[in-house]
This record gives sequence, structure tokens and C-alpha cells, in this order.
Amino acid sequence: MATTTTSARETHQLIGSDKVEGTSVRRPNGDKIGEIERVMIDKRSGKVAYAVMSFGGFLGIGEDYYPVPWDKLNYNVDLDAYELDISEDRLQGAPKYAAGTDFDYSQDGGGRRVFDYYGAQPYWTF
Repeated sequence: MATTTTSARETHQLIGSDKVEGTSVRRPNGDKIGEIERVMIDKRSGKVAYAVMSFGGFLGIGEDYYPVPWDKLNYNVDLDAYELDISEDRLQGAPKYAAGTDFDYSQDGGGRRVFDYYGAQPYWTF
């Protein structure tokens, strides 16, 4: 049984949000797609809704941000990264927002649109 202290950032089963942020996102073949910028958690249920992944740009300029359903990301120990099985073309068409703007997840079916795009079950349904 793993012991955990209030200062623990990672155990065998759990990871602190600060360790998730900045972690690479890669395709199953190891190609880097982007990195996790933040994890969004539903305030009431405590469920992780989605991760915001940065993609594109150079040195942070021109990056776009992609909300990705959390259950579509799998941690791959061998890659030391989260794995997302998505083609370049499919990623280019995914819901996104530009740096300096906000993705309003609650407006215009934003949440439903993200989960539908990735073929994921919305976190609020389970």
C-alpha cells in the first residue's frame, strides 16, 4: 500500500495536477503532438472533464489550445507522456481556441461538441 503525505506529488495510482501540466502528449508511435496546459475539473462532481492541450506555434507564439476529453488521454509509461491516438488531419479539425481567448465550454454546446468530436462519453453522464 502506497503512503501519501500532503506534500506528495505522485504515488503509484495518483498524480498531482502540477505534475500533469507540462507533460507531453504523443501519438502511439511516439510523435509529439503538444503538451498538457491544464486540467479542468468539474467543481461539483470533482470529475476531470478535460485537459487543455497546446499545439502548434513556435516558442509559444501562434499556439492553439485544444480541449480534449480526459478519457481520451492514456498515460504511457514508456513514452513518459499522455497518448492521444489522433491523426494530424483530425487534430486540425478539432474544437480549439487561440492564445489570448477563452474557450467557453458552457456556450453553444461547447462541451457536447468536444465530446462528440472525439467520440467520447461526456463526463457528466457517468
